[in-house]
Amino acid sequence: MNATNRRLVSTGSPFEKQAGYSRAVAVGGWCFVAGTTGYDYTSMDMPDSAAGQAENTLRTIDAALREADFGFADIVRINYIVTDAALASEVFAVTGRWLADIRPAATIIVAGLLRPEMKVEIEATAFRG
Repeated sequence: MNATNRRLVSTGSPFEKQAGYSRAVAVGGWCFVAGTTGYDYTSMDMPDSAAGQAENTLRTIDAALREADFGFADIVRINYIVTDAALASEVFAVTGRWLADIRPAATIIVAGLLRPEMKVEIEATAFRG
């Protein structure tokens, strides 16, 4: 595979450059969106609520997919990470609105995240074939 088949997408997050990753990488019919937290990357603000973080996360994922010439409807796999199992219903209220018609394969994991203000991280895989 040559470099012309690989498209890198950035949201301008300072974390991308610092850690050496792309928000998304599109290769052929696939688009892999990195684990994304609830920051608003234009202001670097983070909502307090898990629902607000999930909403920001899905907006960021949507923008990354669109920049890679994919759409939300192309998502085939999604992984949710929450810092507390009690947050799942709050997160699912948001993700259910965004994904109800798409219904990708999904996994939820309860784990610690990099910073204490982070309650939700979501990664997605899209396929267009």
